[in-house]
Amino acid sequence: MQIPEKLAGLQPAAVFGYFEKLCSIPHGSQNTKPISDYLVSFAQAHDLRYIQDDSNNVILFQNGTKGYEDHPPVILQGHIDMVCEKETECPIDFLKDGLDVTHDDSFVFAKGTTLGGDDGIAVAYALALLDDSTIAHPPLEIILTVDEEIGMLGADAIDLSMLKGRTLINLDSEDEGVFTVSCAGGATATIALPVERRAVYGPCIRLTAEGLTGGHSGVEIDKNRANANKVMGEFLNRIHQIIPLCITAFSGGAKDNAIPRSCQVTAVAMGIGLERINDIAAALQEEIRQTYDEPNAIVHAEDVDALGGNGLSTEDSGKVIELLCHAPNGVQAMCQSMPDLVQTSLNLGIASLKETGLELTFSVRSSVNCEKQELLEHLWELSAQYGASYRQMGEYPAWEYKEDSHLRRTMVDCYTRLFGKEPLVVSIHAGLECGIFSQKLPGLDCVSIGPQMHDIHTSREKLDIASTERTWRFLLEVLKAL
Repeated sequence: MQIPEKLAGLQPAAVFGYFEKLCSIPHGSQNTKPISDYLVSFAQAHDLRYIQDDSNNVILFQNGTKGYEDHPPVILQGHIDMVCEKETECPIDFLKDGLDVTHDDSFVFAKGTTLGGDDGIAVAYALALLDDSTIAHPPLEIILTVDEEIGMLGADAIDLSMLKGRTLINLDSEDEGVFTVSCAGGATATIALPVERRAVYGPCIRLTAEGLTGGHSGVEIDKNRANANKVMGEFLNRIHQIIPLCITAFSGGAKDNAIPRSCQVTAVAMGIGLERINDIAAALQEEIRQTYDEPNAIVHAEDVDALGGNGLSTEDSGKVIELLCHAPNGVQAMCQSMPDLVQTSLNLGIASLKETGLELTFSVRSSVNCEKQELLEHLWELSAQYGASYRQMGEYPAWEYKEDSHLRRTMVDCYTRLFGKEPLVVSIHAGLECGIFSQKLPGLDCVSIGPQMHDIHTSREKLDIASTERTWRFLLEVLKAL
């Protein structure tokens, strides 16, 4: 068993011990080789059969315990990458540093960064289970994928032809007592607007939109949260209507599936004083606070100790601003049969001025495949309208509801018996890898669960300790029942 240090005393000890170990290994998306190799070393130390593919996906196998040897295999699944977000002053380098994990007796969190409970807790559950020979369970096939957070790339690449199980428990949900049984499909789309850089002269100003709540673009897209990239587009547009701008730098958001909390632009604005620009900022800030659930929104401008730089012409700057303002964002349609469920949405997660152009990256989601395609086609048409290039990646299918589910019935019965109340069975707008696995394993029966987490994909992320223990007990009861 992995002995916890910073999380010592928390129960279940093995789960938190392995979770702490995982937090000590860098594992942001596209940086998963170290944690993948750790899983292989775990398998070797425990004499488990394993597969590690070229993408760093890992599959672990364990025989059923006594009396369960001939039961149908059960697949447990989670992903090993995390969203890497941090506070401005945090010194951690996600490429080489572990997280500064701690707790306050109620929640586990990381100082200044995301925690990676999404989905490190799934991996910790799996390792604790495989490490304890006293736990009754059928044969286990553990799928641990990479790069889920940037388009489910690991799930898309993984070969599952050797798996025998057709019952899958996905451990990538963050609401205790909520069983997810279907989800939206999605894709990542990028519009790249070509621009020419040239020497521009004049006093530089820095424009900032910050203090926004952010969050997961599937789970929180309908929570009336402002998008910093869209706020900046409006800020630039209001200034540009008074005096043309020459943009020299633009950076907003870091992940396509995280609602951006801040955006910063540097520009040359001749003929307008900083005081006038901050009047515009103050008016916009008040509008954002009134229109959205954003009481801490800040929009402001400041002088920069520079005169000009390598920037865009006023014409190209105008095209950038116009494209930002016309780019769709947020909820596009609600589900008619389930009025509280978002049906189709998109999130302008990243806006970045590169050397050759402005790149806008969107996370597109829909539980209706034709609506997803229509929205992707709209983005393609928008790019063509502005003479921009368009690329698309990480497309994944919707996970459709299974009317007759033995797994769902078993899990509902176990939960009701264990906790004296029924769970909530839902469909969600966020994407899960179950849709991809359902295509690769015909007849697959899936349910997604997880312990309670808050503010995932933000530096405020925290994992509920008591919920983690309850979910662990529930998982063991389900395995025993299967």
